[in-house]
Amino acid sequence: MNSLYAVFLSALFIFFSGIRIVRPTHRAVVERFGKYKRFANPGFHWIIPVIDRMFQENITEQMIDATPQEIITFDNLNARVDAQVYFKVKPDEENVKNSLYNVNRVTYQIVNLARTTLRNIIGTMTLKSANSERGRINSELHKILKDETANWGIEIVRTELKEIDPPKDVQETMNKVVKAENEKIAAVDYATAQETAADGEKRAQIKKAEGIKQSRILQAEGEAEAIKLVNEAANKYFVGNAQILRKLQAVETALEENAKIVVPTNTELVNVIGELAGVIPLRRDGRGETKETT
Repeated sequence: MNSLYAVFLSALFIFFSGIRIVRPTHRAVVERFGKYKRFANPGFHWIIPVIDRMFQENITEQMIDATPQEIITFDNLNARVDAQVYFKVKPDEENVKNSLYNVNRVTYQIVNLARTTLRNIIGTMTLKSANSERGRINSELHKILKDETANWGIEIVRTELKEIDPPKDVQETMNKVVKAENEKIAAVDYATAQETAADGEKRAQIKKAEGIKQSRILQAEGEAEAIKLVNEAANKYFVGNAQILRKLQAVETALEENAKIVVPTNTELVNVIGELAGVIPLRRDGRGETKETT
């Protein structure tokens, strides 16, 4: 009885010892006596303890830092460069096997490969071009890593150049150059704005002068028309009557100054004014009664 109980406990221990759970974020391979036995998808699996071993591999996207390093650029400047590499293990059986059997410590290999590749790329560029052509560096780094890791069972998703820091004294000089360039651009913009304002003022003065000119032309035309009308009236009513014209001009001047003038009735001046106004003067007969003149 005790032996059966011991056998039962041993079997129960072996069963639970062989239970393996593979998460959806992983894939696994099972080895028996050090030889590949089978591929394990997510879910429940049981292996023979001691005889079988399971190795799981994370298939989610992962990021590793290439760690900062000093790189001598083409113009002999020491730049501090750092980059990040994003990769993931392909989930099919063949690629999971390749990630386990074709490369040792895949993350360590990627870091060192990325560092070496960055030295080769940036070493052929000046510091200025390296800073301005980060996209090109990322593209070249991604292509080289993808080609070199083709049989590692992984996919290089993308690479990102994290920083390119020049030496401190070079950085200060670059900052001064950028500041001077910005001040130059600001000065040019200010001069352009001033020129535009001056041009606008010039145009406004021209428009104003044209308005004054047009106003004077219209005023002169009005005065000419008035003179024409006066001449026509003079020719019509005062031919041979220069004395009457002179009196009428005196009356006009007095009226402009709001003066009161008493003009005797039944005079030539009254008759002329009435006719100009369209009023027919009235004459008195011998009995003192008024009547229209014809």
